Amino acid sequence: IYTFNDNHAHGITDMRKALAESCNVYFQTIAGGYGDQSGLGVTRLKKYLGLFGWQELTGVDLPGETAGFVPDPDWKKEKFFGTQDQNWGDGDTYNLAIGQGFIGITPLEVANAYAAIANGGILYRPQAVKNIINKNKEIIEEKKPQIIRQNFIDPQNLAVVREGMRHGVNGVGAPLASALTLNQLGIPMAAKTGTAQVRK
Repeated sequence: IYTFNDNHAHGITDMRKALAESCNVYFQTIAGGYGDQSGLGVTRLKKYLGLFGWQELTGVDLPGETAGFVPDPDWKKEKFFGTQDQNWGDGDTYNLAIGQGFIGITPLEVANAYAAIANGGILYRPQAVKNIINKNKEIIEEKKPQIIRQNFIDPQNLAVVREGMRHGVNGVGAPLASALTLNQLGIPMAAKTGTAQVRK
């Protein structure tokens, strides 16, 4: 038996507070369920992460991009075939829900997904080049924004996520807000903190 602990006792918590305080138990329950509350499950969780571009190439205009990885039961069964660890369990879903375990996403995929949250729900192809100019500094090609995906998330749900991330910085309704130090920068911003995990 493995016990999944959190860093704090968060008390009554909704999505906004969970985002602001980085409440692992909330996200683990939403994803994997607990007691009589059913969770989203790994299949839906992976689907929604995919809508934000996780585990696919962004198509950034730089060479050598690699895609991240989001695990699922089929992958685990193949990877650990013949061992007692081959079956996907609730603990695997709990880990996936908080960005731990077998997941390995690139910083660019994370930044691009968060940009879609910030801009109102449009996933753009990242671009390093805005214009191509000739030796006379005349624009010979202008790079236009390219949309990968849009209208894939309910605007009301997106608004809740944005509010929760804003509360992570300003602490509204979240006494344990995890990004309060960003208030020192003097400009309104939002954030979701995370903990890096090393993969082999």
